[in-house]
Amino acid sequence: MLNPLKTALHKASGLSRHTAGYAGNAFDRVFRAASLVKAGLTAFETVETDGLVSLRYYPPLKEDFIELDDMTIPVERTTHRTPIVIIPPLAVNMLIYDLFPQRSLVRFLRAKGFEVYLIDWGVPTREHSHYNLHTYVAELLPAYLNRVREHSGEQDLSLHGWSMGGMFTLFYSALSRDQHVRNAIILGSPIDSHASGFMGLASQGIAEVAEIIRKRTGFRLHNLKPHWFHTPGWANTIGFKLTNPVGSLMGYWELIVRLGDREFVTNHATTSAFLDRMVAYPGGIIQDTVVRVWIDNQLSKGEIQVGEDIARLENVNANLLAIAGSEDTMVTPGAAKRVMDHVRSHDKTFRVVPGGHMGILAGSKAPKKSWLEMAQWLAERSD
Repeated sequence: MLNPLKTALHKASGLSRHTAGYAGNAFDRVFRAASLVKAGLTAFETVETDGLVSLRYYPPLKEDFIELDDMTIPVERTTHRTPIVIIPPLAVNMLIYDLFPQRSLVRFLRAKGFEVYLIDWGVPTREHSHYNLHTYVAELLPAYLNRVREHSGEQDLSLHGWSMGGMFTLFYSALSRDQHVRNAIILGSPIDSHASGFMGLASQGIAEVAEIIRKRTGFRLHNLKPHWFHTPGWANTIGFKLTNPVGSLMGYWELIVRLGDREFVTNHATTSAFLDRMVAYPGGIIQDTVVRVWIDNQLSKGEIQVGEDIARLENVNANLLAIAGSEDTMVTPGAAKRVMDHVRSHDKTFRVVPGGHMGILAGSKAPKKSWLEMAQWLAERSD
């Protein structure tokens, strides 16, 4: 009789520990999520700030190796001459570039021997509603790139832009004709927005209606004050998740199913720290991108209006690496590839890699499928 009793007690004890693990993970995920987050751990120095926008510099790593998911990367002590400047899109927080210690783009680039800078656009409020493409591309970006040059002592720069950051990279290069932009890497940036799947079809339909309204009434979105279009961070979070609603719901379902897996719960909290803390879009940016990039699809013709100026992609002659995601529903490969038709770069490469819009930058496949090739491509053009 004792053996069956001991077995039952042992099973009950194991079940109790299992239940306690579930309960503890659930409590931490809901009430102590910040303690689980592994993002944003790489040290940086703030070189410049105006109270909203700041310039980060990532100093050399102290360790000899970094762990990159299932790879070990030796830290190179020889530094490439040309610094790389990461130009993020708006609406995202900077955790995406340092998402996990083992999946951190800034740590990876530093380990590969690059001087790494990042422009943090900050958290715009309604008082920044008038900020538009011209503000970022023709005012803020040139000022901060000049600060990078002062700090690094180098004139030639490599620019890395994901999504809207890629558009900022192209627009700046086209407007300024800066011959010291040596290399440009753009990821998931729409050039022919009407070719971008469902969003492209929707934009075409809206464009037809908008053209009728313009002809009959003369009304344009730019006739309205930009503060009407200021979009808070929570709305951007919802909008981003709605680009893949099934995937978003499945992520929470998987959390419930795997609630006993502490590592999974930690990773989910870390990813959510990025997705759930998106920041506001200034109204002027909404007006410019919705009308000129998506509705009017100006970039498909190789140019775009930036303030009172026209940025022509034919003025871009930096070495170019353009990357698109095979599963990206926001900016499909067809929408991104058109950049190859317009830039004047003699050295230009287009790649399609596995992943969606976020995955091509910081997904689990990104280190092997894009980071390594990007680092090699950049190293060959940075000395």
